[in-house]
Amino acid sequence: MASENVETELLSADADGIARAGALLAGGSLVSFPTETVYGLGANATDDTAVARIFDAKGRPHFNPLIVHVPSVAAARAIAEFDDVAERLASAFWPGPLTLVLPLKLGSVSPLVSAGLDTVAVRVPAHPLAVSVLEAAGGVPVAAPSANPSGRISPTEAAHVMDGLAGRIEAVMDGGGACGVGLESTIVASRQTPPPSCAPPAVCLLRRWRPAWVARCRFTPARMWWPPPANLRHTTPPPTRPCA
Repeated sequence: MASENVETELLSADADGIARAGALLAGGSLVSFPTETVYGLGANATDDTAVARIFDAKGRPHFNPLIVHVPSVAAARAIAEFDDVAERLASAFWPGPLTLVLPLKLGSVSPLVSAGLDTVAVRVPAHPLAVSVLEAAGGVPVAAPSANPSGRISPTEAAHVMDGLAGRIEAVMDGGGACGVGLESTIVASRQTPPPSCAPPAVCLLRRWRPAWVARCRFTPARMWWPPPANLRHTTPPPTRPCA
């Protein structure tokens, strides 16, 4: 299915809307839904055609891997290999705005998701609506980058998504307001010690938002550094600045 000239539904955050979003995702359609960071553009991560449509809808280069969203740590373990560091980070910051880059379990997701790499980026969101949508999708992992055309500011409200992607995706879940954090998740490759972040530090906000999470993890946000990848300029903070 082409990503242009699609009738985009605006779904309500009720049982019917959640069920509809889950059915669309499971069936290979593109659905945008809110997380605590920004709105994501979701597709069944095991479906090559659905994943390819994410790149088409966003105008995103195919060498740029996607983050996979799952409703639980158990679901994350089904697609990625966890070492001790990863387990500790997941325990400290999940559910929440932390993405872990971990060794991929081969065959668990479409190779388009990882851009042919042997790692996969995965997170468990904290937004209850996001979790409900993921569960309604029937247990499939959901690839979900930010729901905006590539190069534009990441959306924090349903209206932003409609402005950028209406006619290219099947549905947008209206969360009823702005995303709480408003920044992309911090991305950490846990095989490095201490693990540096390579994307904007939403985790920094945890000191105020969920300080108990920070206390449970030895790798505090103060030891996670920016600078983000060069191809993510729409999310770029000042370079080489520590997360304070």
